[in-house]
Amino acid sequence: MNRIQQKIQEDKKLLSIYFTAGYPNLNDTVTIIEDLEKNGVDLIEIGLPFSDPLADGPTIQDSSTKALKNGMTTETLFNQLKDIRKTVNIPLIIMGYFNPMLQYGVEAFCKKCAEIGIDGLIIPDLPVDVYHEEYKAIFDTYGLINVFLITPQTSDDRIRFIDSISNGFIYMVSSASVTGSQSGFGDEQKAYFKRIADMQLKNPQIVGFGINNNDTFAQATSYAQGAIIGSAFIKHLTEKGTNQIEKFVKTIR
Repeated sequence: MNRIQQKIQEDKKLLSIYFTAGYPNLNDTVTIIEDLEKNGVDLIEIGLPFSDPLADGPTIQDSSTKALKNGMTTETLFNQLKDIRKTVNIPLIIMGYFNPMLQYGVEAFCKKCAEIGIDGLIIPDLPVDVYHEEYKAIFDTYGLINVFLITPQTSDDRIRFIDSISNGFIYMVSSASVTGSQSGFGDEQKAYFKRIADMQLKNPQIVGFGINNNDTFAQATSYAQGAIIGSAFIKHLTEKGTNQIEKFVKTIR
């Protein structure tokens, strides 16, 4: 069983942390992953930096730009992670845009992910229909879970289709804005959380966008199984470096 599938079976509210590979410094990637696991994070999303990250707000965009300047590439990330399963057990997900994967070769990319112990991918700009028709068989061959995003604007029919072809969790974007652009959740978002919960989907949902402290984590997980924190953690790395990860995680739960 895939590590993501094992993790979502646990009876707890899951905390997933996103960071950009190669930020703040090129070789911080493994240290950050190890420290996050050591401090009780449940899943880690490793951002593969891209020059045109459409879904990302200024904080993550800036970290991607810096990571690229630091020399981060797809091949560099794979080299950094080649021994990661000697020290880390929790699910690892690469989040990135489709262009670098296409350039690398989709099957070659998936094969490399499987070899080093990556459990899943999040590809915001890969349409679900295209994935289902052209790439799902490749992902299945290499035991990779593809995690799809839904938003408040996603129709019920679309959500049910995504649910039908998913086998991990659904990334529930809390609003239609980019990452890092809000704080707290209003009545409209809470109603959206409840609407999705009432659909009783077969895959659990993990909420992303707008979670930055204990209060927003609690709000997001009142209807969903977990929450994802990205921009707030990137800001922490910018201000504190990699030395106070324990302190950050303790502010969330």
